[in-house]
Amino acid sequence: MAALEELSETGYAALTMERVASRARTGKAALYRRWPGRAELVMDACRLAGLASIEPPDTGALRTDVIDLMRQIAAKVASPLGGILRGLLAEMTRDPEFAKLVRESVHTVGPAALRGILERAAERGEIEPRILTSRRATVATDLLRNEFLLFGAPVADDVITDIVDDVYLPLILHPAPKRTDGPDRP
Repeated sequence: MAALEELSETGYAALTMERVASRARTGKAALYRRWPGRAELVMDACRLAGLASIEPPDTGALRTDVIDLMRQIAAKVASPLGGILRGLLAEMTRDPEFAKLVRESVHTVGPAALRGILERAAERGEIEPRILTSRRATVATDLLRNEFLLFGAPVADDVITDIVDDVYLPLILHPAPKRTDGPDRP
């Protein structure tokens, strides 16, 4: 937890292995034996803190599953981990290698859970299977992330239901006609 404490105080750009080691009352060498660098240390600390853990809902209906998922994500970003997440997302714009690591570790959590919801909805016949591979699939979590980055947390429940009811469901339940110039792009 020393890494998360340091991250919340200094941000990723100022985080050093030396300061984390000092806070953890250990040496830098002990940290480097376990993590090759600060990016891996931070991602591991975020995983241990549950930043990336989301329990995919299965209520039996697309709308309630998506709203439940969005509420879980909103609660996660409203926690103290939300500030850390905002800092990590901002750092992604400056460090391509770090961005790749974040995408692989944290950034895909909401979309991965959403994909499971959409797969079950396609099996139930609520949506067309082609939605799973279209850009439309992640619009709900993309809009939630945008809301969080632009306006902070907590994300109001009425914003979540507006995203789901006014944008997301109309987009995936009544998709545009198939493109004639090729398949939907992922």
